Amino acid sequence: MSKKKKRKNNHRKNEITKGIFEVLEKEPNKSFNYKQIASKLNINDTEGRNILIKRLGQLQAKDRIKEINRGKFTSLQEKALYEGIIELTARGNAYVIVEGLDDDIFIASNKVNKAFNGDKVEVLLKPSRKSNKLEGQVISVLERKKNNFVGIIELKKSFAFVRPTDQKMYTDIFVPIDLVGNAKNGEKVIVEILSWEKDADSPTGKVKEILGLPGLHNTEIHAILAEYGLPYSFPKEVEHVANTLDTSIKETEISKRRDMRDTLTFTIDPKDAKDFDDALSFKKLPNGNYEIGIHIADVSFYVTPDTLLDKEAYERATSVYLVDRVVPMLPEILSNNACSLRPNEDKYTFSAVFEINEQTQVINEWFGRTAIHSNERFAYEEAQYIIENNTTSIDTSVSIRGESYSVSNEIKEAVLTLNRLSKIMRERRMSAGAISFDKLEVKFNLNEDNVPVSVYFKEAKDANKLIEEFMLLANRKVAAFIGKQRPKKTFVYRIHDEPNEDKLMALNGIISKFGHKLNFQNKKTISESLNKLLEDVKGHKEQNLVDTLAIRSMSKAIYTTDNIGHYGLAFDYYSHFTSPIRRYPDVIVHRLLQHYLDGGKSPEADPVEEQCKHSSDMEYLASSAERDSIKYMQIKFMQDHQDKEFVGVISGVTEWGIYVEIIENKCEGMVRIRDIKDDYYTFDERQYALVGERRKKVYQLGDEVRVMVKNTDLVKRHLDFSLLGKAT
Repeated sequence: MSKKKKRKNNHRKNEITKGIFEVLEKEPNKSFNYKQIASKLNINDTEGRNILIKRLGQLQAKDRIKEINRGKFTSLQEKALYEGIIELTARGNAYVIVEGLDDDIFIASNKVNKAFNGDKVEVLLKPSRKSNKLEGQVISVLERKKNNFVGIIELKKSFAFVRPTDQKMYTDIFVPIDLVGNAKNGEKVIVEILSWEKDADSPTGKVKEILGLPGLHNTEIHAILAEYGLPYSFPKEVEHVANTLDTSIKETEISKRRDMRDTLTFTIDPKDAKDFDDALSFKKLPNGNYEIGIHIADVSFYVTPDTLLDKEAYERATSVYLVDRVVPMLPEILSNNACSLRPNEDKYTFSAVFEINEQTQVINEWFGRTAIHSNERFAYEEAQYIIENNTTSIDTSVSIRGESYSVSNEIKEAVLTLNRLSKIMRERRMSAGAISFDKLEVKFNLNEDNVPVSVYFKEAKDANKLIEEFMLLANRKVAAFIGKQRPKKTFVYRIHDEPNEDKLMALNGIISKFGHKLNFQNKKTISESLNKLLEDVKGHKEQNLVDTLAIRSMSKAIYTTDNIGHYGLAFDYYSHFTSPIRRYPDVIVHRLLQHYLDGGKSPEADPVEEQCKHSSDMEYLASSAERDSIKYMQIKFMQDHQDKEFVGVISGVTEWGIYVEIIENKCEGMVRIRDIKDDYYTFDERQYALVGERRKKVYQLGDEVRVMVKNTDLVKRHLDFSLLGKAT
């Protein structure tokens, strides 16, 4: 045999040997015969098959592979294969979160293997040469989180590309010209990924919907919803079903309920609310106690299981509250009309009615379907006026509806008594270890073109807290009523686990820079010191930063059938009963509660748990969309303030720059490290700071700095600042 032919044979033998290991190690939990391996390696000639068979025998004899059955081989080494959810970073690397593993698995950008952010993936763990952290590579995508992406379309002669606006989407999407539809070059579109062939650089997709020109208000708001897979309109068939419902109130139905239409009842809601899903009733009893009813819109009367309305409500699972609009869970005929507890109208409700004494102890409780008639509709500001001024007359200057009117002494007494009782309840709750998160909410005054003309902050006052305490009472008592029954019954709980100690330690490190500290002696001292921290920072420059970091240190509240209590509220039993117009879990709670009141048996937990998980996931998406809409509006607001100097607080420090939150309006933007020209700065992770190499100037988390707007990008939702220096 010539040397050339021998080299050629050796090369092929090496290639086949390498291929054997690749096939067996890629799927270490499976076994393959020589035909299956030949097929995977595209070996279809006699010579190649003979080399393959011979090498399999040799490798097995040398204990380099294992023959588990006659002619079936598997990898000798046990490989660590895991399933988890992949989270990509803006730089293309990723982490896979695996349930049961203490640490996330790092995935380099070249090992992502066509996985997108949020996908369920199979990952192969590999030893890291550089550090002790877990590293791996994605073997396969098991389940796509989503197939629809928002992006800008670039039309060519015979094809198009869509550039996704999601920073974590690392590839363009190829669109054949016949799948472009009516999209024009430069428009923002929703594209659906159809496939991603093995050797293709980009996935192939089709234009599903045209959102409009980038930068236009409706385009960007619809894009925010689309990025999270959230709808912005109802299908016509759903609207049709809703509009044909019989929403009239019938005496025959009222006769099946507890009729409370003669009991004093009123609502207290935001001034711009259109759906009033809860009301309070008040009656003083002969024994000196109070009968207080928490009445909730009886959505489950209209939305029955397995109907088109029910399926649509379940898919949405929640209403979405954006800066300029609400995307409701239910069509308007229900959310703003039939189920809205509007004044001077009879309504069907599901109620929790309590006899309460002066010390706010619950003497008796009753749950069931009712009929009510709301006597008055208050905005929070109007109820607050009564509380602060102890008066029956609401002044024109403070009335939200722009006119002076009077309320009866009966309603005045009810509001003032409920306020007094709510303060006792709140004090008891705080003493039991509840945590008071009263984070400032950023709100915008918009003109008719949805342009923000000013920023204001929503603060929870006594009227807000009054409603909160009685809603908490109903939620807690409903959960305890079912949760304490034996044998155990399937139910929906709202749980909140204890905070992660590592996160609390990190928070303690940051707040120590402002002169605060947490007490880690026990669970109660942690809660008490957290409350003291949140109280101490009120009105100070670091308030919003500390509030945000404290919330991030907490576990996330979720829905589940497995009750572990609610840490943040210090409740052993807690559920969501009070907002079925805007939360699907509340609808499930109403159905289960009525089922048990009727003597029904406990249903299987697994289907209800699946509904809980879906509801928790949709709640997270909705809150993300809400945050993005605030960010979008902040950037829109700052477009008209490009020549103004602002004082801000450094709210985040990274290796690529610092985030600064403007004190007067809470708008947050970035100062990129490359734009700080007075020195060469590096990121000090220990100090949460950027440190200059020559002058040693430090820009640290919590420092006050002066900034100006450098760039506003509504499409990418980026706000960039120029750093002018430290605030004096």
